[in-house]
Amino acid sequence: MPSFDVVSEIDMAELNNALLMARKELASRFDFKGITWEIAEEKEKLVLSASDNFKLQALHEIVINKLAKRGIPLKNLETKDAELSSVGRARQEVLLKQGLSGENAKAVSQSIRGSGLKLQATIEGPKVRITGKSRDDLQSAIAHLRGLDFPAALSFNNFRD
Repeated sequence: MPSFDVVSEIDMAELNNALLMARKELASRFDFKGITWEIAEEKEKLVLSASDNFKLQALHEIVINKLAKRGIPLKNLETKDAELSSVGRARQEVLLKQGLSGENAKAVSQSIRGSGLKLQATIEGPKVRITGKSRDDLQSAIAHLRGLDFPAALSFNNFRD
């Protein structure tokens, strides 16, 4: 039976490309000459730091713009509040949300069941597998899910016939 997976993932190659472009822009910008700034990539987050809060806001804006231009879903980013240190440095974390949370997976599953299509939705950890008898039903399910607004960006992969 044909099936596909509904996931919420960030393409890490595109993320790295966007951060590289942001670093290049920051290195050449006049207002960042002589300013210490850093974009650090950790496992599930980005850490932005700059010499003061104003520069941190500009750094954050540049990084978010580059991520959006490279097609990274901004719904999968969660920006924490900026932290100011006693020496004046500003630091901010941007969390990268990978996978569907339990409540989002449940909402996707219920949406498929309530759509009236003859499909089965199974929650398998951070993804939802949708199976049906025909490709047309699966394509209708994808169109149905794209028309809805979920708290996380959905992508569809592993289409099997």
